[in-house]
Amino acid sequence: MLNSVLDEAYERVRHTGPERDGWLSNHVPMAAEALVRHGHGRAVHRWIDAYADRLEERPRGIRRIAADEWRDPLGDPVRTGDWLDFFDRELAGEPWRDVLARWWPRLLPGIAAGATHGVIRVGHAVRALLDAETGPRVTELGHGLAYWAARWQPLAPPGTGPYPMTDARSALDAVPRVPDQRFGIRSRLAQLADLTRWPAVAAAVPGDAADDAHTRLAAVVDAAVLRHGTHGYAAPVMLVHAATAPNAVLRALPALPPPLWQPSLAAAWAATAAVTAAYAPAGARALPPAAGPELGEVMARALDTGDAHAIKFIDTLSDAYARSGDPVLRAVAARSVEQIAAD
Repeated sequence: MLNSVLDEAYERVRHTGPERDGWLSNHVPMAAEALVRHGHGRAVHRWIDAYADRLEERPRGIRRIAADEWRDPLGDPVRTGDWLDFFDRELAGEPWRDVLARWWPRLLPGIAAGATHGVIRVGHAVRALLDAETGPRVTELGHGLAYWAARWQPLAPPGTGPYPMTDARSALDAVPRVPDQRFGIRSRLAQLADLTRWPAVAAAVPGDAADDAHTRLAAVVDAAVLRHGTHGYAAPVMLVHAATAPNAVLRALPALPPPLWQPSLAAAWAATAAVTAAYAPAGARALPPAAGPELGEVMARALDTGDAHAIKFIDTLSDAYARSGDPVLRAVAARSVEQIAAD
């Protein structure tokens, strides 16, 4: 039943665009996958009904993108319809894993696409496909890849290192803040190039180099989740992406060839550092008491708010909790849902 609910949700939004109002992301596919994952399949269609007035039609293509001419339209949102058509063709002719493996290294340098929603949408689709390969899930993967390609946005380049940093939490504490946090994410990310410490920090992928990419990337996710409990008050919604973006990459690793794991780790860390630099406040607040409701209850609260970011954050936090069992994460979860709902 739950598999069919997710496929039905994907079918409902198949002919909608990846954005609305010129920039804001269509969160239905991501939130629906998270809700089904956490046992709220029966609420998915009701949630989509409430979200429906925010959906826009799938954009039409302008000009066909040839397989060997993909570089020029990369990062051009005007060509979103062309990218959607392109990945429909790509996935109709090859296994989805082959398409993903070919396009992942092309898209990875532009991981900031759509305020990181491009990679996040792909990560949710890959997780769904690893559970079951169905037509609607393959189509959804194509939509995620198309969104990533259309909004492809590189970050200011990191240094060449090595800048050893073994603790992900310390690495996040070392991230410098952009000086002007008055405007949107594009304005904030543009300031990274002017930060003298950015190249070193962006290159300082935390963790013991002897650990595999999965372990180091999981540590980045866990640190970003916990940091939302101390710094999320300043920008509760936007700082969610410091955790959900690297978690999307982590979810994709099992479907990717091993040579792509280390570059994925590096790009995911850069995305986390960039979101942190763009939105973190100057000071931290104390972590909430090491007690809180069960995560199932918190996800139900997130669903009640109707906020897709709350749903996705608790989904990612649940992964971190499964790894550590740290009870303080339950309190962080409850606090974060309250902050996101009030943002």
